[in-house]
Amino acid sequence: MVEYRLPGPPFRLWAATLVTVLALACAGGGALAQVQVQKGPSGLPLPRFVSLKSNEVNVRVGPGTDYGIKWTFTREGWPVEVVQEFDNWRRIRDSDGAEGWVYHSLLASRRTVLVAPWRTDPVPLRARPDDEADVTAMLQPMVMADVDNCDKTWCEIFGSNWRGFVAQKTLFGVYPNEMID
Repeated sequence: MVEYRLPGPPFRLWAATLVTVLALACAGGGALAQVQVQKGPSGLPLPRFVSLKSNEVNVRVGPGTDYGIKWTFTREGWPVEVVQEFDNWRRIRDSDGAEGWVYHSLLASRRTVLVAPWRTDPVPLRARPDDEADVTAMLQPMVMADVDNCDKTWCEIFGSNWRGFVAQKTLFGVYPNEMID
């Protein structure tokens, strides 16, 4: 006959610690979330969204002018995600998922977004942050906008002659649960 024994106190302490950590992770515990924030050599968080500072920004194969140009962005304000840093170079990712290296001074902290670049149908711009609010316009995919604020569900965005609210999950340039004031 085989005898089974329940683990003793050290196991129970380990299990209790594990349950606490998992509970914090599932609940979005602030202490755990703060520990997991990665910072690059610049001291800024990685990843993070920024925008292009110029109408002509070369994206290179590697972090330096000795590396070839992969492509050139031609629109100031275009949102990109910084995913890595090396010296004064930033590895960026665009809305298509393409990555390359850009010199840091060609990036701005100004927050902009693209409306649903992965969709083909228009996205409603609403008068208030509410699914039942009046639709003031229909925004085509890939429309670029400035961000005024986001509350983890809705973002207030604007262009040269329009302003309104869009569901945060339909934007490239902000994270799903990000707050922006």
